[in-house]
Amino acid sequence: MSARIFVVDDDRAVRFVLAEALREAGFVVQGFDSADAALAALAGGERAALVFTDVRMPGTDGLGFLEALRAREPGLPVVVMSAYTDVATTAGAFRGGARDYLPKPFDLDAAVQLARELLKDRLDAAQSRATAEAAVMPEGSSVLLGESPPMRALFRAIGRYAQLPLAVLITGETGTGKELVARALHAESPRAERPFVALNTAAIPAELLESELFGHEAGAFTGASKRHIGRFEQADGGTLFLDEIGDMPAGLQTRLLRVLAEGEFFRVGGRELIRVDVRVIAATHQDLAARVREGRFREDLLHRLDVLRLSLPPLRERQGDIPLLASRFVAEAAKAMGLGPRRLAPAALERLERHAFPGNVRELRNLCLRLVALAAGERIPAAAVEAALREAGALSAPGEGRDAAWRAALAEALRQRLVAGEQGIAAPLREAFEATLLETALDYHCGHRQLAAAQLGIGRNTVARKLGPGRRGRKPG
Repeated sequence: MSARIFVVDDDRAVRFVLAEALREAGFVVQGFDSADAALAALAGGERAALVFTDVRMPGTDGLGFLEALRAREPGLPVVVMSAYTDVATTAGAFRGGARDYLPKPFDLDAAVQLARELLKDRLDAAQSRATAEAAVMPEGSSVLLGESPPMRALFRAIGRYAQLPLAVLITGETGTGKELVARALHAESPRAERPFVALNTAAIPAELLESELFGHEAGAFTGASKRHIGRFEQADGGTLFLDEIGDMPAGLQTRLLRVLAEGEFFRVGGRELIRVDVRVIAATHQDLAARVREGRFREDLLHRLDVLRLSLPPLRERQGDIPLLASRFVAEAAKAMGLGPRRLAPAALERLERHAFPGNVRELRNLCLRLVALAAGERIPAAAVEAALREAGALSAPGEGRDAAWRAALAEALRQRLVAGEQGIAAPLREAFEATLLETALDYHCGHRQLAAAQLGIGRNTVARKLGPGRRGRKPG
């Protein structure tokens, strides 16, 4: 291998031994005795494919180094090394974007193997991302960016499924980019030169949906003054994307099933049999199996559509992709608005990573548009992100924004404990949650147990019992 690795450690012995082991494995290695020296090398044009760094060093420490690297090169994998394995150091390293953590002293063979794995993952991600970016058709959109394991798996599946002449069912929450995935499947398929036609079945009134799908002849119904070519004919030889397929009326489900089985149909009011060659890709945010059990979706149609399946991960399951996506969205928005360069401060990116984004990538993109439109200068600070999130929460359904915030904070606390290898995590977290709930309510009601208990919907004795003798509050009156 010829990949260049930076080894950053003020301990000359550690730096030398690790660098030599990596060189023997075929890597090109540069050693630095400080993070500041490594950053200066990067600023001078040096490039690294992987970084090993100590935590406690003179000048910029390892966690500060991580922050600088993430702002400069978000996709650069970093391995943190430290003789200090306390929870704060370990959790801080992973929160700062470290890909792995090596407690000193570490096994050199294990470090070399880790380097191989991380560099291979980076190469695979780059190849998958290049394929996906080339496949995304609409106006430079970059929704399909990502380096997280779920996205790498998705990119590989797109590459495989695109070549197959089979129906695909795309599932995922609203805002995860289902149409973009459908376009990517089409663009990478043998049908790429033929039409890609999309139809949101939930956006068309039920009485008009049949005509939209299959077309109609002049005079077929009131207002049909001329022949209309439906989406199936428009997509002949190409791909038809049917979004929100779970909302299709039962009668049309039967007709769609026949078209999928036989490849032919009549226009509404027509007598001419129309034959088409169309690959159908359907998408839904609903549980179609549950709708089948409820009698609201045909089981045989589900089997026809669900030959190949792609499940899109919600953004909260790939939060590591948020800085990459947000940076791209901000750059695209600034260009579209005719503004100068705009960038998110490192602290702003961290704040975005902590948000749950119930609206997924679509919510992130809209938030970035708002941030760029309101930005006072080139650098968008964390305070602007906080204000925009607070405003968005106020505009959402009651409680939705607030719930997203505390859930994200809880998820971060849990993630830190998981990273630290703690056991029996649930009980102390549950106790801490209950204590916070009760203490906050007591503080709000100035120590009145009865008032706090009434608003929380629990018994007054429960408040006293759970808080213990140290915080009894006071009786009203």
